[in-house]
Amino acid sequence: MDKIKVLGIAGSLRKNSFNKELLRCAAEEAGEGIDLEIFDLEGIPIFNQDHENEPTEKVREFKAKIKSADAILIATPEYNYSIPGPLKNAIDCASRPSGDNAWNDKPVAIMSAAGGYLGGSRAQYHLRQTFVYLNMHPINKPEVIVPFFNDKIDSEGRLIDKHTRDKVRELLNALYLWTIKLTK
Repeated sequence: MDKIKVLGIAGSLRKNSFNKELLRCAAEEAGEGIDLEIFDLEGIPIFNQDHENEPTEKVREFKAKIKSADAILIATPEYNYSIPGPLKNAIDCASRPSGDNAWNDKPVAIMSAAGGYLGGSRAQYHLRQTFVYLNMHPINKPEVIVPFFNDKIDSEGRLIDKHTRDKVRELLNALYLWTIKLTK
């Protein structure tokens, strides 16, 4: 089978983010068919439509990485029942100006981790709503929603929970197959 290039994005800017750790886990669990690159959203400016035709270097780099990827993997926390501001802002920056939507037609998978019992599920739901407008193609199953993430890491913040690692691997496999199917 073909190798696919996946761009991983964490919805949190926090250095020791649970969702950044989920992406690191995904990079470790990716099979031979997946080349996973992680992009850090730190430094993407607040979207201002007055300047959408003059994107910063960081936004240009982000859009180029999205466009060159075969698929997207987003790991996000939930802030106030929804998508974290930095992630929503980055999504907006990469979808503008009109006619230059870097997200268009991209297969995408979502995973989320949180310290609480809902594990980021509402952020995933709101991302799916956003994907409709962006013309993205999310996979529906498996759902990787990891509650009580702090109970699944070691003292250095590394994910040690076998079940969670298995689910991340299952999600990556589903994203791989979905991407191959969509690009035939």
